[in-house]
Amino acid sequence: MNIFYFSAEVEPFAKSGGLGDVMGALPKAVAAEGHNVYVVMPYYCDVIKKEYKTKLTYEGYFYTDVNWRHQYVGVLSLKQEGVTYYFLDNEFYFHGPMYCFADNERFAYFAKASLDLVCWLNVKADILHCNDWSTGLIPVLRHAFYQDAPQLARSKVVYTIHNLRYQGWMSVEQALDLTGLSDWYFTWDRLLENGSANVMKGAIVFSNTVTTVSPSYAWEITQSRYSEGLGEVINKYRYKTIGILNGVDYSVYDPAQDKLILANYNGRNPKQGKETNKTALQLELNLPINAEKAMIGVISRLVDQKGLDILAQAAEEILQQDVQMVILGTGDSRYEEMMRELARRHPDKVSANIYFDNTLAHKIYAACDFMLVPSVFEPCGLTQLIALKYGAVPVVRETGGLKDTVLSYNEQTQEGNGFSFAECNAHDLAFTVRRALGFYHTQKGVYRTIQRRGMKQDFSWAESSRKYLNVYQNLLD
Repeated sequence: MNIFYFSAEVEPFAKSGGLGDVMGALPKAVAAEGHNVYVVMPYYCDVIKKEYKTKLTYEGYFYTDVNWRHQYVGVLSLKQEGVTYYFLDNEFYFHGPMYCFADNERFAYFAKASLDLVCWLNVKADILHCNDWSTGLIPVLRHAFYQDAPQLARSKVVYTIHNLRYQGWMSVEQALDLTGLSDWYFTWDRLLENGSANVMKGAIVFSNTVTTVSPSYAWEITQSRYSEGLGEVINKYRYKTIGILNGVDYSVYDPAQDKLILANYNGRNPKQGKETNKTALQLELNLPINAEKAMIGVISRLVDQKGLDILAQAAEEILQQDVQMVILGTGDSRYEEMMRELARRHPDKVSANIYFDNTLAHKIYAACDFMLVPSVFEPCGLTQLIALKYGAVPVVRETGGLKDTVLSYNEQTQEGNGFSFAECNAHDLAFTVRRALGFYHTQKGVYRTIQRRGMKQDFSWAESSRKYLNVYQNLLD
């Protein structure tokens, strides 16, 4: 198959979150099965790492029409690990940060230029796989303008919702101006939602298959609590929706070969390696050095989705125990200040690192005994999957992909790879952390069993990529 992936971010070139990780790993796994895989992303001239800029090949250029705008599209390419990456260059749109106030226009441009790229390359596409709202106009524009294009005529569209909260809203007037679509597309059963144009809604309507990044999230978004106002369209097209769990790229995240941590270790006997990494991290972050001290990690975007309000309420109770907490992430200013204040009140117990540093993230996974993920909702979550591999036992709320991947330890059956709680409140969070710490301090053998069990699990992309390939093949049969 000729498979095109379209994404606003792709690891290792430029990313801001889980979407970038997925688009860095899934195409490689699919290419390894023998398919022709192309990944298309913007050329963020100020963001893409210099080490990759020097490797890019200039392929040429063409012009695309963003309605009345006649815009330049430079094409750069790089082939590695069986995947051909195409970067669309236009400094007017992609100068500056990855996401900004002008996203509606820049991603309308990206959608149109992406479809024109396939035609310009003269590749007969089988699958167009679009991701999140930033590529949501691709299914709509393909339906409107490209049904007779020989390169796209037989193609099928797969649309993946990585997070339903971010949908791509704009006025109908702006949407008409940016797309040149006819009024036919702006009705309640197509793009129109509450009097405005909703890009994600249009993508759901005009895609052949919709996927989410975990089975539980696929069900949750049909419920009003999680539907973010799109419950009607989601339930209407439930028949073409499937949840496929994200995977982890173990060539990047594996404590046995991770070059960013001090001591490598594996699931057979992780104790010494983790303690070495813990004392090194304590030294680096100016925390009291004690290899036996329980350490909890929080690696997260600091936004309300991540359960930070209940963490704020539970933090004092958690920190009354014999524990250290290491926090890494950026986000909303009120949560950033909340974390800083926590560290000011508990300088010997809390290290708040309000920035993002990939190397430090790896060190935290390797050092921590527990990883806390108390999300209000979580489409999939990579944090708990990486934590399992590194022996940082996850403590999570039972939602979305967290529910699909973390089984709370049951003392009767002695099954489980972590600890979880169902209700989104501070009491249950604090109780669950206290329970987890109880095993760490008083039942070390049980804790080690839970830890090693998680480290042995396989959440690689091998199984998930096969499920995507089945989706693709079924669409073409």
